[in-house]
Amino acid sequence: MSQSQLDPLPNDLPFRFISKTIGRGAYASIKKAIPLDAPSPVFAVKLIHKGYAVKHGRISAKQIAMEVSLHSHIGQHPNVIEWFATGEDHVWRWIAMEYAEGGDLFDKIEADVGVTEDIAQVYFHQLISGISFIHSRGVAHRDLKPENILMSENGNLKLADFGMATMFEYKGQRKLSATMCGSPPYVAPEVLACGRGEKKPATEVSKYSAELVDIWSCGVILFVLLVGNTPWDEPTAQSWEYQEYVKSHGRSSDSLWERIPSDALSLLRGMISVEPAKRFSFAQIRQHPWYTRRNKFLADDGQISDPLNLATKMLENLRIDFSQPAPPASQRPSPPDAMDVDGTAAAAAPPPRLSSTQPETPITDALFDWERPAPRALAAPSTQPAGAPVAVDAATAPPSAADFFAALAEEPSMSQFSQTPGVPLTLTQRARRFRDIVPAHSFTRFFSHVPPRLLVQLLGDALHALNVPLPAAAAAAADPDPSPQHVATLRVRTADERRQGLHGEILVDRYPRAPGARELLEVRFVKLKGDPLEWRRFFKKVVLLCKDGVYKPDA
Repeated sequence: MSQSQLDPLPNDLPFRFISKTIGRGAYASIKKAIPLDAPSPVFAVKLIHKGYAVKHGRISAKQIAMEVSLHSHIGQHPNVIEWFATGEDHVWRWIAMEYAEGGDLFDKIEADVGVTEDIAQVYFHQLISGISFIHSRGVAHRDLKPENILMSENGNLKLADFGMATMFEYKGQRKLSATMCGSPPYVAPEVLACGRGEKKPATEVSKYSAELVDIWSCGVILFVLLVGNTPWDEPTAQSWEYQEYVKSHGRSSDSLWERIPSDALSLLRGMISVEPAKRFSFAQIRQHPWYTRRNKFLADDGQISDPLNLATKMLENLRIDFSQPAPPASQRPSPPDAMDVDGTAAAAAPPPRLSSTQPETPITDALFDWERPAPRALAAPSTQPAGAPVAVDAATAPPSAADFFAALAEEPSMSQFSQTPGVPLTLTQRARRFRDIVPAHSFTRFFSHVPPRLLVQLLGDALHALNVPLPAAAAAAADPDPSPQHVATLRVRTADERRQGLHGEILVDRYPRAPGARELLEVRFVKLKGDPLEWRRFFKKVVLLCKDGVYKPDA
């Protein structure tokens, strides 16, 4: 058993927890909390087990203190998760911060499709606004990727997780970095070259400029917003996509690049310049014609001006096409996790493929008391805002079948399964806020009328077809959840198409049966670790393999 399971949390905390674990980092967990004497505001608390981090993550106590110091230094911007307070005892360090109620931004973006040009520009503006602000304070993030880009309840972008941040400028003095960190699809080539200890001319310093690394990552994120995929799995000689990009001087023949709007191509090439010295500055980015084009969704203060319309357009882009053939078995077994945090370690034993920043001894999902989202009753009274959750009380009478399926038709995540993509008019008419149309909960979920045992078998067969190993705990009979509504938990541990770790759970739960209606099951794909866009791609593959068991609103 891990030490982090044995050690109690700090005493005399100035708040109380109201959730189990809702997220995790390489050596930390996150819970929701509220003040001791009030029911609001709800905020997030990051709990770092100092001993585990130092022993297994190769993270020094000084680096943990640095995260706290840097976040407090930069957490005062509309597009950066706000820092509130910190404290520690001999075992734990905690950081209280803003809770991003909108969830993962990239969970709401269609894999292999992306978002419209206007929506991409809104979130790119907000990303550049947040990153340029922290750079103005002398801090670089160094781990920009979809996992660390969240949303507020009104849909605005929030930068999160400063565990790999560094101070690159202080009192006019600049310093270079040598730490290898980040996720290979999003990291700049000079970081991986530094980590692998590649031979360099004697005149070249084997370090990199942390602020230019962030510019590169912002460019890759813009690419992903526009097309729903990364341009390569890693910017090294092992990637043919990257090699072609280099040899063609940014004019790749890869079909993904053909989908980039022509006005945005020169901006991307400037940000994803292989030579750091030629990479665009923030001034060049802000002067670029694609950046300065007018946008109906963007207010003068940089926030979203028409959140309901933007939310509607985002939801319209999410779609699963059931006419597509079942996907081939392309998932890979999970690679061993490794955390290479300096050039020396990486040079000693370079892996064939570089893993994203993780502890040397990975934290297993079982170490955390994960919060399992409760099934939401869908038959909300018409006086409530669209999408408002209603608690299910097993002792009360369930809704009528007519009410239940009328409400189900307005459940936002159902629109992705419709033969005619779009948001129900009644949903948009009743919506008052961004989250009424695009709620915080994940869209990686579906409903089914298939009997429980058969549905679990369908899911198991789909995972097998994708080469995703199922541990023994996946069996319904072995599931530890005593809830009568819960059917099964299938644990997923695999690698995504970019060879990065992808871990999560597939939860199968019953809804209270409406009189005269067949039993309805909800299947939720809960990501525990990995790229949210890759998790959605994985979800779509499983859904297509189980399409005969998926409830479709207009079938």
